[in-house]
Amino acid sequence: MATDRRADVTWKGSLMDGSGTLDSTTSGALGTQSVSWAARSTDETGGSTSPEELIAAAHAACFSMALSAGLAKAETPPDELKTSATVTFQPGEGITKIALVVVGRVPGLDAAGFEEAAQGAKANCPVSKALAGVPEITLDASLAS
Repeated sequence: MATDRRADVTWKGSLMDGSGTLDSTTSGALGTQSVSWAARSTDETGGSTSPEELIAAAHAACFSMALSAGLAKAETPPDELKTSATVTFQPGEGITKIALVVVGRVPGLDAAGFEEAAQGAKANCPVSKALAGVPEITLDASLAS
């Protein structure tokens, strides 16, 4: 069964001087968020989010779910996965890189097995597939010590 998710945004003004609001999402989980060009193109977010920050959140969550599913299928379910995704945006070029970092606690699995499972999740999570046009997606996978 397919599911649809929706987000509604209102933008007012020009790109450089305007601003927007993420008004609603299907689940309501995100609540109202402001978006701006400055939050997207500089380190001065001013409390606003950006499309890239939302993509980073989506990618980290999707990758974690895919990795968890793959590990469970291999009969080594994780105790915990901590994942971050950093999306690099270059004005005039777009998204140029995504860096995924995952640290896992997975009883009974060695570092090589974890790396293999993580690479599989990176290749197969739906958000990774949707972002296939990004020039570089890296992965740093390690087990917690």
